[in-house]
Amino acid sequence: MRCPFCKSVETQVIDSRESDDGDSIRRRRKCIACNKRFTTYETVELRMPQLVKQDGSRAEFDANKLRTSFLRALHKRPVPTSMVDGAIAAVSNELLALGVREVPARRVGDMVMRELHRLDEVAYIRFASVYRSFQDVDDFTTAIKEARKPVRKT
Repeated sequence: MRCPFCKSVETQVIDSRESDDGDSIRRRRKCIACNKRFTTYETVELRMPQLVKQDGSRAEFDANKLRTSFLRALHKRPVPTSMVDGAIAAVSNELLALGVREVPARRVGDMVMRELHRLDEVAYIRFASVYRSFQDVDDFTTAIKEARKPVRKT
């Protein structure tokens, strides 16, 4: 670790402590060259897989886009924010758990569909109508029948 004051690479760790939430380590350091002290934090960096779209292009996973999708589908629906946050976290955690560098965007859409099915039938139908490009009333009828079925984990 380079000293922020004199830029020396000779530093010594004086003290290490885990944060209260256990997500990071705080290290107190001392520069050997100038004797100044400073603090560094060490955290885990998790990389979300890239999304492979239907046309073969790739895009970075964007949690804000995921949130927007949920919020559009759930617009004016009686679903608490905490449940929406939980659904977003569930999709994100499932993507991380796959342990792959790339995942088809369609798979993420299926995960969103499953979470919306758990949260609200109307939101599920709204999302499905765009996601599956409904063409007529029969498509809605089929989706409504699906919405009434119990949720199953994929």
